[in-house]
Amino acid sequence: MANDSLDRRDFLKTVSATGLALEAAKSALAAKSASTAKSAGRVLGANDRINVGVIGYGGRGEYVARAFDNVGKKNNSCQIVAVSDVYEKRKRKGEDRYKVKGYLDYRELLHQPELDAVIVATPDHWHGKIALDAMDNGKDVYLEKPMVHTNDEARQLVQTVKETKRVLQVGSQTTSADIWWKAKKAIADGMIGQMIMSQGSYHRNSTEGEWNYPIDKNASPEAKGEDYIDWNMWLGSQFKLAPKRAWDPDRFFRFRKFWDYSGGIATDLFYHVVAPLNICWDEPQFPTKVSASGGIYVFKDTREVPDTFHLLADYAKGHSLVLSSSMANDTHIPGLIRGHEGTIVMVDHGQFERMVPYITVKPQMRGQHPIGGDKYAEKFGTKEIQIPIDQKDPMVAHIENFLECMHTRAKPHLDVETGARAVVVINLAVQSYREGRTLYWDEKRWKAADKPVKA
Repeated sequence: MANDSLDRRDFLKTVSATGLALEAAKSALAAKSASTAKSAGRVLGANDRINVGVIGYGGRGEYVARAFDNVGKKNNSCQIVAVSDVYEKRKRKGEDRYKVKGYLDYRELLHQPELDAVIVATPDHWHGKIALDAMDNGKDVYLEKPMVHTNDEARQLVQTVKETKRVLQVGSQTTSADIWWKAKKAIADGMIGQMIMSQGSYHRNSTEGEWNYPIDKNASPEAKGEDYIDWNMWLGSQFKLAPKRAWDPDRFFRFRKFWDYSGGIATDLFYHVVAPLNICWDEPQFPTKVSASGGIYVFKDTREVPDTFHLLADYAKGHSLVLSSSMANDTHIPGLIRGHEGTIVMVDHGQFERMVPYITVKPQMRGQHPIGGDKYAEKFGTKEIQIPIDQKDPMVAHIENFLECMHTRAKPHLDVETGARAVVVINLAVQSYREGRTLYWDEKRWKAADKPVKA
């Protein structure tokens, strides 16, 4: 069942050109028609309240559900009507909080006809499949970052959004923060000239080591009642999402430490920088070349992902992306977008914050004269310019944007194509680190390459 919809989409491309192909094509078209009918979803009126289901009711899922619930209560726009989690305790917690039906198997939730949209807040390796299944069942999707676990899943999501016309918002709320839209306008207005480099960081210093979340000692696949966990379903090995393993509470409760389910720093933290940068650049872009370095320098526990990680990417339009992070030191690197004629200072003291009062545009000067020349000075002057930032909570703005797009069917702030361009550079960096080599992106094939790819 995992790949039924994908196989159906590719069926006519793979069957042989024989008499059998005609009958196979008829079957595929019939299945496609059924899928299209399913994927139509409920037609929402202007004042209809949107029914939302939550898939994955762990820490993040609980937080996002509460945020949706708060927005819904404020303007009567949405309500939580179902929850799903493979851990019985979390499922029951969601049921009790919203007085709704809960499911251990998310597919039962997706079959509910009154459901309009789902929040997907599972471990990363499940994001792609659940989002695809949801769209095939006529649901719009609020999909937590990093969107998907593999670049092929990103390709499939882009294709499926086009086919089903569903609304998919990637849940990196930073992309709805006003700071990025003001930076986008500043770049479009020519305030920094030709873009050269974007840089940022995401640093923390956790005494227990990042992602070492508490473990419920009584929880297991053998437990009864609220301690029961459907471990086989969580792994997803029957759908080829991760290798089959014996029960390991460290992997279940601390999944971000392991490559099978996460990309560590890159997918958990860097996505919050790469995704909004793709919004404020003149257009979302795939990288042409990516490399990464780092290591496990301090937290030498069971983790596979590094506690310190650096990403360097080049883009065809002639600029670079430089990101650095450590989970063992909390001093940040200033967030900047550098141009030939000016620099946008996103945050002076460190990582890309969301709630800052302004961004600063600093012109590049040679003596008393801007490098851009007299025309630049006439338009922008020769002094630093501070651009005020709206202080609206970006999480609220992101949810409201998603709900509005469900009514209008417009593209949300972090649509699937922008989300894909962000996740590709991150996944390439993870692959580069793990394989110890520089990688190049083949956009036509959606694959990593060993050498530069001709346009």
